[in-house]
Amino acid sequence: MSQIEPDKYAVVGDPIAHSKSPLIHRLFAQQTAQNIRYEAIRIDSEELSFAQAIEQLKQEGFKGLNITVPYKVDAFEQANQLTARAQVAQAVNTFVFEADGQILGDNTDGAGLVLDIEQNAKRPFKDQRVLIIGAGGAVQGILQPLLAKQPGRVHIANRTAKRAQVLGERFDTSVPMSASGWDAIPLEPFDIIINGTSASLEGKLPPISEKVLGAHSLVYDMMYGAQPTVFMNWAKQHQPNCQTLDGLGMLVGQAAESFALWRGVKPDIQPVIAAVRKLIQSN
Repeated sequence: MSQIEPDKYAVVGDPIAHSKSPLIHRLFAQQTAQNIRYEAIRIDSEELSFAQAIEQLKQEGFKGLNITVPYKVDAFEQANQLTARAQVAQAVNTFVFEADGQILGDNTDGAGLVLDIEQNAKRPFKDQRVLIIGAGGAVQGILQPLLAKQPGRVHIANRTAKRAQVLGERFDTSVPMSASGWDAIPLEPFDIIINGTSASLEGKLPPISEKVLGAHSLVYDMMYGAQPTVFMNWAKQHQPNCQTLDGLGMLVGQAAESFALWRGVKPDIQPVIAAVRKLIQSN
């Protein structure tokens, strides 16, 4: 009896060698007994356009893709159909290649973040005061699922205030929202503080006051690494009792959303977060 060929999936981006997605999806597949193969593929824009590369992968029989930096906006533009959350984010991190040749684009980043904060950190957003730092692509992807959880209020702060304001105005929501530059953040404790900038990757801090920290704040950095990020360390230095969490759970959570979209089964993210954390810390 011949063995059934696994369905093919991949993550595409540039750079891509560092991606943990192949490991995460392999663990999901083992856990849920799904026959898939998942790889990391670099798309070099000097060799092929994003559209050409995607068409090639479709022809090779891939069933779906994850899309990472710098192609999430290209993916948004290329999708034939978009989920509501992808439309609002104006960025796509998941493709489903439909049988009729259409491409469905979704954005699972926000669902991953909400899942991580509400389930893993055990901090429901309902009625909470939320400060979001940054207004780039990463933050665009998280706002709609976050607002759907009905926080008490949301303040978006960015280097350029205008960008934060424009982003905030995109959402039709009953949640009170405000926006500012770094220098006009309300100097009061927030319940949940989310760093959506990439500053931690360079070992830098966004220029914000420690007055936004409360003793019971959850301080969340969307970046992650083997050690706590500089942002998490900064928070602990000023408020030793605050709760801190990096973005590894968000990475695994958004991957679980993609996996469920492709395979119709939702994996358990806890053991996968633990396995990936162990691997990162051992390297």
